[in-house]
Amino acid sequence: MPVPPDATNPDQAGPGEGEGDVPGRVIAVRGVVVDITFPSGPLPPIDDALTIGDAGPNALVAEVQAHLDDRTVRAIALYATDGLRRGDPVTRHGGPVTVPVGEAVLGRLIDVTGRIGDNGAPLPADVPRRPIHRAPPTLAEQGGPSTLFVTGIKVIDLLTPLAQGGKAAMFGGAGVGKTVLVTELIHAMVASYHGISVFAGVGERSREGHEMLLDMARFGVLENTVLVYGQMNEPPGARWRVPLTALTVTEYFRDERHRNVLLLMDNLFRFVQAGAEVSGLLGRLPSRVGYQPTLASEVAALQERIASVAGASVTAIEAVYVPADDFTDPAVTTIAAHVDSVVVLSRSMAAEGMYPAIDPIASSSILLDPLVVGEEHASTAIAVRRTIEHYRELQDVIALLGVEELGAEDRRVVARARRLQRFLTQPFAVTEPFTGVAGCSVPVADTIAGCRAILAGECDAWRESSLYMTGTLEQARAKEGQGAKEFSGTRAGAP
Repeated sequence: MPVPPDATNPDQAGPGEGEGDVPGRVIAVRGVVVDITFPSGPLPPIDDALTIGDAGPNALVAEVQAHLDDRTVRAIALYATDGLRRGDPVTRHGGPVTVPVGEAVLGRLIDVTGRIGDNGAPLPADVPRRPIHRAPPTLAEQGGPSTLFVTGIKVIDLLTPLAQGGKAAMFGGAGVGKTVLVTELIHAMVASYHGISVFAGVGERSREGHEMLLDMARFGVLENTVLVYGQMNEPPGARWRVPLTALTVTEYFRDERHRNVLLLMDNLFRFVQAGAEVSGLLGRLPSRVGYQPTLASEVAALQERIASVAGASVTAIEAVYVPADDFTDPAVTTIAAHVDSVVVLSRSMAAEGMYPAIDPIASSSILLDPLVVGEEHASTAIAVRRTIEHYRELQDVIALLGVEELGAEDRRVVARARRLQRFLTQPFAVTEPFTGVAGCSVPVADTIAGCRAILAGECDAWRESSLYMTGTLEQARAKEGQGAKEFSGTRAGAP
């Protein structure tokens, strides 16, 4: 929660504060939009924080969004305004909302203003605080991605490699596995990642926040993780500003502790959606498809702060909901312009049971370059994509006439493409309680070797099911051998 400066001390007072300063008064309340008048002194600047009513641990915090005239501001409340009345006093903070940062918030769940949400002990009184609004690092201060961020997920590591210090976004409609994929990445980082993790739950369900807290504790990464939540049941102002709270915590560890940080956001579309709600409440005319006219600048202000500096990297993985599976939606295209790796989840692949349902053709990464990943990796990825794309081109013919009408070469391509699709599926550790299949992590070298073997025809005689939901090619070979033994035993016992 922001701590208002001491209004009786001119050294601590914010702009317009000090001896004789008169607090503001609420003059209108329309949902979470609050109009406030200040009888004297300059108006608080845009994005400054205000406390409405009595200050305390549960004070109502609002943020200035517009100056209506020389004495009146319009603010957006970050909490519910139930019980708010005209005439309630308003205290200036003299700056933006500040949130707690540092070692004290590790292992804790906080909200948009830093209030504890995990029913644990309160934070120490001397915990450092930082404002949620700040400028991004200059271009000269920023450092580029240096090493690959290995996830152990075959299709990601092969076709859309992530970089430590880069930004990746996972786009998909409802129910195709975005949250499961993000949770699996959290699990995968336990073995390979030793930095700080910050998880921002933006506009998600309360149940998912509770499950994430339990999963973090179960995976043993909670002590190095900060959970920041602005959930679906909270006002739009909280959902709109909670990514900035997560970024503020991230920047503290990057700049002042020189630690690598993994920043996970689920779901960034809710940030855009909350901004559209706030824009409508403030009376601004909508832009394309009803989005706020400031869509591009809001997304840019958020994404430009996700940057690495010399000696410390910020690796961002963002889940993005695609409304109605429309990948031309302005919110989706605006977010995609800022990321290095684009992971597209396909509803048709999910319907076929190909999990993770990552589209190998639509997904891309600027890191898939021979100078970055090596010649063998890049050539294998290109060959996999070419084979699967050729298969998709033939699917209409197969559906109408059958695979028997294809030429010998096309039938060979179809068989190998189907095996590649199944080899790129993988059991997840986070789904083991539901499927009963133990999750696995696959090194990049094993993924490349397996795909090259399938492309070379070494698996043409295998059953497709042997490659489905396995890890390495050796595991698939063992599965094929076991299946062959069972088939032989069945035939031997037949009358």
